[in-house]
Amino acid sequence: PDPARTGRPVGGYGAGDDWWRAEVTPVNPVTRYRFLLETTGGQAWLTAAGLFAHDLPDSGDFRLVCHEPPPAWMAGSIVYQIFPDRFARSGPMPDPAPAWALPRDWDRDPVIPSGPGTAEQFYGGDLDGVVRHLGHIESLGADTVYLTPIFPARSNHRYDAADFDRVDPLLGGDAALRRLADALHGRGMRLLGDITANHTGDAHAWFTAAVSDVRAPERDMYYFDPDTGDYESWWGFKSLPKLNWGSPLVRDRMRQVLTRWTGPFDGWRVDVANMTGRFGADDHNHEAAALLRRALPPGAAFVAEHNHDASSDLDRDGWHGTMNYGGFTRPVWSWLRAGTLGLEHFLGVPGGVPRRDGLAALATLRSFASHMSWRSLVHSWQLLDSHDTPRIRTVTGSRERHLVALGLQATLPGTPMVFAGSEFGLTGVNGEHSRTPMPWNRPADRDPATLAAYRDLLGLRRREPALRHGGLRWLHADADCLVFARETYEETLLVCARRAPGAPLALPARADLVHNGGDTNDGTGDGPSLSVWRVIGR
Repeated sequence: PDPARTGRPVGGYGAGDDWWRAEVTPVNPVTRYRFLLETTGGQAWLTAAGLFAHDLPDSGDFRLVCHEPPPAWMAGSIVYQIFPDRFARSGPMPDPAPAWALPRDWDRDPVIPSGPGTAEQFYGGDLDGVVRHLGHIESLGADTVYLTPIFPARSNHRYDAADFDRVDPLLGGDAALRRLADALHGRGMRLLGDITANHTGDAHAWFTAAVSDVRAPERDMYYFDPDTGDYESWWGFKSLPKLNWGSPLVRDRMRQVLTRWTGPFDGWRVDVANMTGRFGADDHNHEAAALLRRALPPGAAFVAEHNHDASSDLDRDGWHGTMNYGGFTRPVWSWLRAGTLGLEHFLGVPGGVPRRDGLAALATLRSFASHMSWRSLVHSWQLLDSHDTPRIRTVTGSRERHLVALGLQATLPGTPMVFAGSEFGLTGVNGEHSRTPMPWNRPADRDPATLAAYRDLLGLRRREPALRHGGLRWLHADADCLVFARETYEETLLVCARRAPGAPLALPARADLVHNGGDTNDGTGDGPSLSVWRVIGR
């Protein structure tokens, strides 16, 4: 024990807690550990999954990770996601529009949510349009902008890249990317790109060479059937031919792509990272992740998209973190969803979004968190929605529950990622429908109270070190209430999230209210609410 750190009351919880410190010399890149407690009731194990009075496997143990750490700036960041075609236009629509496009009026034509035309509807947003609204992004507390793909393609989403060597002229070209990067860096902000390491578009020069000549070197970059000549593609979409990471040429060229854009980009989100390098018996995923991460300069972020359980791909020497849909988005949705919600699936999981109580939501949050290191957890994106999902406002069905979800995003460990437009309370029933053009000139589509809450809660996260860098202690859960502490040695913040009215929270004797949102003014729980107290007298 460190005498300077023992015997002090922590958070005013009673007689006080003892803080212990020990040195560990790891002999492996990842060292699992747990605590054996001798209690009056017998032995118990304390793991990342919780406290257990029975023996259990080590999959939920704490992890000490010695791989090269993520950049220091990532854990304290707030990410703002932009779908470029729908964020802002710097001028009139391109005339003529590209041959593949279905031109749409920014403020008059609603987004087609499904069926023909979804990938072709074109609103004409560009990168100089983003520059015009950096003040809005910064006012939310965000310090990192993540752009979905910006390379030339034959769709509005641009995941079917026809070229990785230049920025789509429809977005303003390479010069516009440089202007955006310079504007962000001048504000002390960062810019992340989106790369499809799993596939290219069928118009990409690599693929056109491969498909036109069986002797071309690029032929081995894809999966071709030697008998039929057919090729493997992402989920059967023939416009997205799958890359073969067993090919040295794929590895070399994809490494060159990432290094080429060092400067404008401060890191990458990797599309369908869980599928990258995997096909049949082939599994080059971890090799690909490590190779690409090593191609990045020091200080660059590297985040993997994964819709479900990413734990087997983390804590290696590749991805710094994941988009935590399974371990954050789904449990928050299931706890705060509207009473009636007609969604058919959750990112491919059938049955819509189940309605679950706080105990079930907490069990999911803890289960997923226990299968990755704390380091991977805090560098993973905690998101309420994205360009691939329904909007959080649609899921919750009300401003009040939406803001409780936002409060959890702002106060739990992990990196908040905000999808552009959710701060205005925009709605959407699926990913396509959620890609609504920003309502800069549609005041009726902006909810000022929601915008104010985003600035307030994300601003709270920026101000409070315990919310950005503190530990987590779960204190209480019932059907309608979750209570936890975020704490550093110097500070303890208590957070109480409610989805429905309940009994008043028994607070420590010396606790000052530092935030209160939702329907309540006193933290007693008259409706959905989120309150934060600072425990003083430490």
